[in-house]
Amino acid sequence: MKLLETIKTKVTAAAVAFWAWMLAKAEDWKLREKLIALWEKAKGLWARLRERFMRSKAYAKLQTMTPLGRRMTIMLCGVFLLLGLIFGFNQLKTFMIKHFIAGMGLPPATVSTMVVETTAWQPKLSSVGNVRAFRGVDLSTEIGGLVQTVPIKSGMDVKEGDLLIKLNDASDVAQLNSLKAQADLAKVINERDRQQLAIQAISKNVFDTSKADAKSKQAQVEQQTALVAKKNLRAPFSGRVGIVTMNPGQFVNPGDKLLTLQTLDPIFVDFNLPQSNAEQIQVGQEIVVTTDAFKDASFTGKVTAVSPKVDTNTRNIQIEAQLANPDKKILPGMFANVNIKLGDEVKMLTLPQTAVTYNPYGSTVFIAKPTGKKDKQGKPALEAQQVFVTTGPTRGDQVAILKGVEEGATVVTSGQLKLKNGTPLIVNNKVLPSNSPNPQPLE
Repeated sequence: MKLLETIKTKVTAAAVAFWAWMLAKAEDWKLREKLIALWEKAKGLWARLRERFMRSKAYAKLQTMTPLGRRMTIMLCGVFLLLGLIFGFNQLKTFMIKHFIAGMGLPPATVSTMVVETTAWQPKLSSVGNVRAFRGVDLSTEIGGLVQTVPIKSGMDVKEGDLLIKLNDASDVAQLNSLKAQADLAKVINERDRQQLAIQAISKNVFDTSKADAKSKQAQVEQQTALVAKKNLRAPFSGRVGIVTMNPGQFVNPGDKLLTLQTLDPIFVDFNLPQSNAEQIQVGQEIVVTTDAFKDASFTGKVTAVSPKVDTNTRNIQIEAQLANPDKKILPGMFANVNIKLGDEVKMLTLPQTAVTYNPYGSTVFIAKPTGKKDKQGKPALEAQQVFVTTGPTRGDQVAILKGVEEGATVVTSGQLKLKNGTPLIVNNKVLPSNSPNPQPLE
């Protein structure tokens, strides 16, 4: 209660003080005399208007009406006058708002900018390809059998002719020895018959028969020798074996995939380029290959072959390149990024790709053009000016500008979607778009 009484006392005192101040100011400003003079003028204006209205034909016609008709007429005139005042007020308000907005001009837009510079540009063709072994094969046997020994291990480097898998060939070797003995006997008999034929002890027919028998027995030996060799799986070329899953005692069937053998040094890269680049591709051109597996490493090689035909489905040309792979890092089946250098470096104007707006009617950029005035901070005021540009090749986050802007011009790199010609600019370069020729994904 005491608090309420205190608040009431203070509010009352403040109201009394405010009223006293108003009276004092009224005396100082002579408001009473001014209000009286204004009131007298209004009364005089009203009297003149009333007198003129009473002498008019409308007043005379109004007097001839019935009291009810007179009141209705006065009421309707008042309503129409009120509606006219409301309509006039709204029109005045709309006009004032438009006039105020037109006087303000375009609102400023915050953008980031950069100065166009000339940078060294290496013309090149880019593609993606697949790594392929210099020689690669999935090995199998022509005949089945029981695995006797596996002298290799997974991932082992072998040379041409090394034994990889040996099947059980005991019975085949025994048969070979038997055939060799028969061949040796047939050879001895044939030699004896030759001596006897020389002294006319036997006929020529007997000698020919023994000679043919000796050759037949030798052919059987060679056939059995080939059969024994098929029980020994040997490396057809030097390379690295894959994962070995064979074990002694396991039975394999003819044609079963036993293991893979790949030659990793050198190694091939197969890739495709559009037919429009056919004139720029030649055997012997240097290429640079990068892979996702080794992000910080690049590998150089040369084009070894160009396909003599164009794929009718894709209109691309298949190209083969060979790389040196002494460390055997690159493996067959890897995805590779291929770059082919075309001539010497050239100087080109570059911009971030975010600075260019691509439209059906052409590509455009916005230039930050000085207006010759100063802003609130005393710096030169800038405004946007849209220009058409001709873009060239791209490289990472950059795009080459062939025509449309000059070196040294200040170009808007972000925020241009809200711009049009004449828009005032506020430059904020705390955050800039990426402008790297070789961007890397963030971890």
